[in-house]
Amino acid sequence: MQFTDIAVNLGDGMFRGKYHGKRRHDDDLEAVVQRAHAAGVTRQLLTGTSLKESRIVLDLAKKYNLHSTAGCHPTSTSEIDKHKGGEDGYFAELEALIDEDRKEGGAKRLISIGEVGLDYDRLKFAPRETQLKHLPRLLRLSEKYHLPLFLHDRHPEAHADFVRILKEVGYGPSWAGGVVHSFTGTTAELQELLDMGFYIGVNGCSMKTQENVDNVKIIPLDRILLETDAPWCSVTTTHASHKYIPKGLVVVDKVKPEKFVEGKGVKGRNEPAEVITIAHIVAGIKGIPVEELAKAAWDNTLRLLYPAEV
Repeated sequence: MQFTDIAVNLGDGMFRGKYHGKRRHDDDLEAVVQRAHAAGVTRQLLTGTSLKESRIVLDLAKKYNLHSTAGCHPTSTSEIDKHKGGEDGYFAELEALIDEDRKEGGAKRLISIGEVGLDYDRLKFAPRETQLKHLPRLLRLSEKYHLPLFLHDRHPEAHADFVRILKEVGYGPSWAGGVVHSFTGTTAELQELLDMGFYIGVNGCSMKTQENVDNVKIIPLDRILLETDAPWCSVTTTHASHKYIPKGLVVVDKVKPEKFVEGKGVKGRNEPAEVITIAHIVAGIKGIPVEELAKAAWDNTLRLLYPAEV
């Protein structure tokens, strides 16, 4: 089996051994990447959540033969107006980053616009008005570059605004498609996103409750994508989905940060190899062989992110 993890925050300090600004263990970023590849996770999409982070993950994508997104997470949108050049200056730098990579002779490692969307659960980072102000311009980058969207949709009121703005900017079949990643919404929200043609990204946070599990069960096999959102969104024993992990499955052997040893993962830190666990859980929920689920998710990933290979 081969896998793609479509959501990896590889630029996060945890992969350098830093937690909340404090060093807890040695930098093991390279080992994390190699461990994923050895396990069959041969592709990763690294998430750009700000202008700075988009640069960082693009450099990592080039270094490790992976791919990345470029955008501004809804909780980071406050930085747009604070840019020294204002909103136009921020977007000029973001577009220059994309242009440099996508030009003839460029690395072409940047293959998606994101992470963009709305998040009304964490308004302390960026007020609703700021998120709403900048989302249309962020979305239009997808139309300009004909790159698929990597989307964030969190909170019932945010969802209504999210769908409205997508329609207002003219999102439709002529665009390059998109995925709503880390889906945690209601059944009605899921159906609306499917009706709009989106793929749905599923990780540990997508399967915490029984309602979440029921929603995963009804996502069509040709619309599901697999992700970890590492280093976040691990599956824990309190999750409704935990019972679907096959007995004895240990993708990454882990130790506590303070007992770190080379070659081991770190407890409490998710990593891209563990998208295999997500595959097993989703297959269990759907009652199908994991090989069938993995093949479907791989094919879906190619259609959305690597259409030239289809």
